[in-house]
Amino acid sequence: MARVVIVGASVAGVGVANELRRLGHAGEILLVDGQDHLPYDRPPLSKAVLLGEEADAGLPFHEAAHYAGIGVELVLGRAAVSLDAATRTITLADGTRLRGDAVVIASGARARRFPAGLAEGPVWTIRDLADAHALRRQLRPGMRLAVVGGGFVGAEVASSARKLGLEVAVFEAAPLPFLRILGPTVAAELAALHEGAGVALRCGITVDRISRHGAAQRLHLSDGGSEEADLVVAGLGCLPNVEWLEGSGLPLVNGVVCDAFGRTGVDGIFAAGDAAAWFSPLAGRHERHEHWTAAREQARIVAAAIAGTEATAWEAFVPYFWSDLHGRRVQVLGDTAGAEEVSFAHRDEARGAFLVEYRHGGRIVGVAGCNAGARTMRYLAQLAPAAAEAA
Repeated sequence: MARVVIVGASVAGVGVANELRRLGHAGEILLVDGQDHLPYDRPPLSKAVLLGEEADAGLPFHEAAHYAGIGVELVLGRAAVSLDAATRTITLADGTRLRGDAVVIASGARARRFPAGLAEGPVWTIRDLADAHALRRQLRPGMRLAVVGGGFVGAEVASSARKLGLEVAVFEAAPLPFLRILGPTVAAELAALHEGAGVALRCGITVDRISRHGAAQRLHLSDGGSEEADLVVAGLGCLPNVEWLEGSGLPLVNGVVCDAFGRTGVDGIFAAGDAAAWFSPLAGRHERHEHWTAAREQARIVAAAIAGTEATAWEAFVPYFWSDLHGRRVQVLGDTAGAEEVSFAHRDEARGAFLVEYRHGGRIVGVAGCNAGARTMRYLAQLAPAAAEAA
């Protein structure tokens, strides 16, 4: 395949480009993105960027010279608006048409917003660099920040805001934050971590609407009460950026539907990262994996498929993600949802460290650790064969 056009310049898109060159692909590679920044890493947005430590965060994956050096053409500041799957032709916002022998859809995801009709004032989200810069300019010590949604992005915003001296309240619909993905044992530990850092947790409650109250905003809650805040941030998850593919003929169900090698079913068209719903042999269904390591692994597999080389199958991939909360590193490895048995394998209260094992059918299928980096990662080799066997 001579010319490869990659739509989306985050970890998946950049990963495909780099891996193609590593595998010896000699054809043209175009990397397209609607943002006009050099491609950059997103995990620091809710941490280092909000804290004003952007210079130390190493945001760009590479300098411009890297792309020039490996022969990757950057097409920045022009978003893809449509795809003709039959001819593998992408139309950009300025009318430019790009045809590829192979097309990789890595258009990522956007923040799910609080319903506009239910909020009189601004509700901030954080998904890209512009979002993070805009929110950072608003944060002042002593301000009251309300975070709607207790997932990891919301938790990281809460953590950064507390470090900056803001009063923070988190509103979470579930009985505990992280309950669905980590279960009650670890969820309770992370709730205690929040509260120990001075975050007010309001769980089992939803924000029905937000009204103006002078210079502040008033959150009207499902229990009939209300809370005031100077700033409101929504951390309600994300939605795949696939609207531009409507009418293309590609299967779109919570992302671009793919097999376990990123193939869409249309010859020469692949998808990876947050916009892609890959078939998981382990789960027996199509899933979107909204984590950095998953995007990187999918990029490697897609590049191998395009280059015609063998790649380790997706079923051998062990899901992994991490978060930095209130000065502690939280790491999650493997399958932690729906385990039959959950137990502590290690605990050091003096260091605020713990490691929890998740078992299904008597076998360890996942672990979650806090300040237990080396202990957590020792499970990787043990979990990888389990993932492959389950396929």
